[in-house]
Amino acid sequence: MRTLGLIGLVLALAIVGFTMKRQLAAVAPAAAIAPAAGDGAAPNVRAQSQQIQQQIKQQLDATMSQPRPMPDDN
Repeated sequence: MRTLGLIGLVLALAIVGFTMKRQLAAVAPAAAIAPAAGDGAAPNVRAQSQQIQQQIKQQLDATMSQPRPMPDDN
């Protein structure tokens, strides 16, 4: 019984690891592209962080402003 539980745990960890590897591989090329700047220099980490936070805030505001679909009262 313990062996079955251990096999299930290892299998679950393998699936999570494989999924994370695929997700990180998909994100890495997008992160490697430097934003175009006038002088060719990439912005510092703080500026990138603030830009990402602002984009997330705008996306959340846009999502939250959409009305929720109401179920039919049948």
